[in-house]
Amino acid sequence: MGPYRLLAKIGEGGMGVVHLGQGVDGTRVALKVLRPHVVGDDEGRERLAREVASMRRVRSPRIAEVLDADPWGPTPYIATRYVPGLSLHQHVRQVGPVGGDDLRHLAAGLAEALLAVHSVGVLHRDIKPSNVLLEGRSPVLIDFGLARLAEDPRLTVTGWLLGTPGYLAPEILYGDDATVASDVHSWAATVALAATGRPPYGRGPAVAIMDRVRRGEHDLDGVPPELLPVVASALAPDPQQRPSLPALLADLRPRPAVSPAPSPAAPPGRHDSQDVPTMPFALATAGTDGDATDVFDAAPATRRLDPVPESPAPGRPAPPQVQQAARGPYMQPAPPTASSQEPAPWQPPPAGLPRVQRGLVLAGLFALVAVGFAFAPYLALAAFGVVTLAVQTWSWTQESAQDRVWRRGGRRWYDATLAVVSAPWYLLVATGGTLLLLVWAAALTFLVGLGLLISALPVEGHLLVMGTALAFSAWWGPGARRLRTPTRRAVLLATRRPWTGWVAVGVVALAVAGPAFLLLTQGVTWEPQPGPPWRSETMLGRLVG
Repeated sequence: MGPYRLLAKIGEGGMGVVHLGQGVDGTRVALKVLRPHVVGDDEGRERLAREVASMRRVRSPRIAEVLDADPWGPTPYIATRYVPGLSLHQHVRQVGPVGGDDLRHLAAGLAEALLAVHSVGVLHRDIKPSNVLLEGRSPVLIDFGLARLAEDPRLTVTGWLLGTPGYLAPEILYGDDATVASDVHSWAATVALAATGRPPYGRGPAVAIMDRVRRGEHDLDGVPPELLPVVASALAPDPQQRPSLPALLADLRPRPAVSPAPSPAAPPGRHDSQDVPTMPFALATAGTDGDATDVFDAAPATRRLDPVPESPAPGRPAPPQVQQAARGPYMQPAPPTASSQEPAPWQPPPAGLPRVQRGLVLAGLFALVAVGFAFAPYLALAAFGVVTLAVQTWSWTQESAQDRVWRRGGRRWYDATLAVVSAPWYLLVATGGTLLLLVWAAALTFLVGLGLLISALPVEGHLLVMGTALAFSAWWGPGARRLRTPTRRAVLLATRRPWTGWVAVGVVALAVAGPAFLLLTQGVTWEPQPGPPWRSETMLGRLVG
């Protein structure tokens, strides 16, 4: 693609496909190849050129840098700095919510990125967790959606939705134009997901989510108390009640204003190949009246490192909505001092530790069934049946409750009461599946026992092998999904943090050690029967006799 060799696809959206590319000098870039229907004619290419040119004025370490672009080639593309990090969406799914100083740093850095964009009369319009990359612990704002181009009437009439449900401001859902306050709302929804690990407006059908957004029904349970007022005010349904970005930054990072002197402009015709303009993938809200092709010169203009001024370039007034909210210049963070050091960088958990803990817990549960069956076969089989019935009943009840929330589009205050009231019915429903699973497992266990009759194993070893067969046959038998899924969820919850994982491993180990010690010291107990099934005083013994 032009001078770049495509190495791998790293993302895809409605407007284009993002590839990891490599330049002739070995530099790796994130190269977005636009779809033909987005800029398939000269009008669309001119519009792309204007939008990219207008973003040249956005300068911030929190914004991905545009390294190259070609709106007039056979296939238009934009190349930006490649950020080798997870998106916030991926980070929350794989690692968990962001907390402590890292959360405040993320919220403030994302607000700084937006302030840098807004200060030059530009809106982002598509802020969401997948458009925030984590470079270490610092956020880098990107936009693979090309939001401004998506407003082309040729696209919107075919049903395109500009933005992501749950992160769009209510006024946009009502058909109003986006403003700075709209980006503030999306900022707050993104920070809420980072803090809690779940979307603030819940999940479900897009219509239900957008309805909750319009009514302002968000769930901020889990947001730290020090950030809760800021996030809640930024999610206000009325855009006039949302705070401005400078006010947000004042709450997130209270520090004195820093206004370093601007650097001298570069002499005409002189360029520095090491400095390139910075820009997110978001496009401007209004075109510029300058040369549409100046951003695609062979040598980019020298990047200025001074703060972006509050007013746009002469002759290019900012849109009214930007003039309302831009209260001051974008400020570079103050140099760290003894009293204002940045928090220590986030360190990922040891590689493979959660998986090891989960394996140990599951292995311990299998061993508990096997050892318990070897120590007390009848009691263990009865206890296993009761536990299986309880787990399957809980699975049916939870699945029904989640289905109601999904269909209704949100939770209600009576959901917990309804789940308790409906539990007896689902106990009856689960009884059939539990009996089928137990009959299957008991039959296979009995067959294994018959096969071991010819072996010279002692009775304890014989029962231990049968208990192992019972555990595995119940785990993979008919209808076992309602036993496996809740068990795995419980194990995942117990091993979410390293210390809780080790506690779970210790608890399961103690549970296994109890019946194992009794088996070694007291032998097998056949309660409630008087003895082994092959003796004459038992029911089976009398039948055989």
